[in-house]
Amino acid sequence: MKSATILALFAASAISHAAEEPLKVMLITGGCCHDYKTQTELLKKGIEERIHAVVTQVHVDDGSTRPPLPIHGNPDYAAGYDVVIHDQCAADIKDVEVVKGVLKPHLEGLPAVALHCAMHSYRTGDYGKKVEKPGDDGSLWFEFLGLQSSGHGPQKPIEITYTQPNHPAVKGLPEWTTINEELYNNLALFDQAQPLAKGKQDGQEAVVVWTNLYGPKKTRVFCTTLGHNNDTVADARYLDLVAKGVLWATSKMDENGRPLEGYGRPKP
Repeated sequence: MKSATILALFAASAISHAAEEPLKVMLITGGCCHDYKTQTELLKKGIEERIHAVVTQVHVDDGSTRPPLPIHGNPDYAAGYDVVIHDQCAADIKDVEVVKGVLKPHLEGLPAVALHCAMHSYRTGDYGKKVEKPGDDGSLWFEFLGLQSSGHGPQKPIEITYTQPNHPAVKGLPEWTTINEELYNNLALFDQAQPLAKGKQDGQEAVVVWTNLYGPKKTRVFCTTLGHNNDTVADARYLDLVAKGVLWATSKMDENGRPLEGYGRPKP
């Protein structure tokens, strides 16, 4: 897609940004298996270039599956923010009360975006077994995401096809084939989740982009399993997807997928 067309997706309205406060975005990164130190900067820069937002990074340089993120044990961690982007890899944070604390702001209505390894975090139950009866402590994080995944395939290109191309969260985005990436499997799709795109790799197919309405307040959650490698995170098509996900989650987008007044691309 030509850059002019991409930027048109996020074009600022005529109204001055001074009329609207920027979206306050918390970006959480850290943990196993990824170059989060680089990816935090790529995401912050990419989001702030596309929409009227200020991204605050919560990052720990810890490569374990138990990253000591300051949000753990602090259920009020997201106070003052408009949306939280979960991009952490915390597979072995299994304490139910800690996970409930991470979920508390979202259960209370705070929107969220979940990227890549966030899908394989906070495994309080038997993550390899399909959830048959939602509602217990073993399905806490999966119900928040709207989809249960237990693993992924090899690092090979993934062919992305939008199955709901007119959904505001992806409207106007091009279909594309990634560089080497991981195709996450789908064990369960919950009732409030809506698939938006599928990925195909070596004959395997799985949902790779979707939305969810979480909990009694139907909190908006936007998710994609894409984003393992730095070159993918730096790709304009990926950053467009994430930025639109932020706008959709915070209800700052119209039915045509354009930013509401004051939330479009910042003026130079």
